[in-house]
Amino acid sequence: MQPGRAVLFVNGEMPSAPAMRAIIRPDDLIVAVDGGLKHVQALELTPHWIIGDLDSVAPDEMDHWQSSGVKIDRYPVEKDETDLELALQSVVRSGYDTILIAAATGGRLDHTLGNLNLLSDPRLQEFNVRLDDGQVEIFVIRTDAEINGAAGDIVSLMPLGAAVEGVLTTDLKFPLRRETLYPEKTRGISNVMLGEHARVEITHGTLLCIHYRNQYLE
Repeated sequence: MQPGRAVLFVNGEMPSAPAMRAIIRPDDLIVAVDGGLKHVQALELTPHWIIGDLDSVAPDEMDHWQSSGVKIDRYPVEKDETDLELALQSVVRSGYDTILIAAATGGRLDHTLGNLNLLSDPRLQEFNVRLDDGQVEIFVIRTDAEINGAAGDIVSLMPLGAAVEGVLTTDLKFPLRRETLYPEKTRGISNVMLGEHARVEITHGTLLCIHYRNQYLE
């Protein structure tokens, strides 16, 4: 793996362009996943790579970026994977060790759920992969994780697929002490950070962490 971060823009919703712009770094690899190109353009960024079946992108736009030397990977419309899954596979093969996925929620519920489930792909466990739109970050915990934010931030912990055992939290308002969380129950929803850092550890299972940054909460 090579150090560096790839930011993948998907064709979902971006609640706040300023919040998203604030987390973009000058050395990020900017990847437009099909219709996610609209978010790249809205942020006045230049894509380094465009991936997908491109059915959501106008032909003249593609001509422009192709003539500008942007790398383009085009896939058939009829395929077994979503554009995001194909983009993730491509970026992983390129060796980036950190992958941030923007605008991957909102819009069609099936796509949102599919994007969330992609985080649990075993092929990604050696990578730092998370959904982040500047306001909310979502990532998978397989063993342990530190959450960085501010006092008052909301943290929800949700089991993916099956029960998660041995959940231990540190510096959250409602502590979990080696508890088991079940996907059909809501025990892990809406916890609160007590300071700038919190920690979660588990002994078995896969946990989805959803972190809402307090400065954007209404």
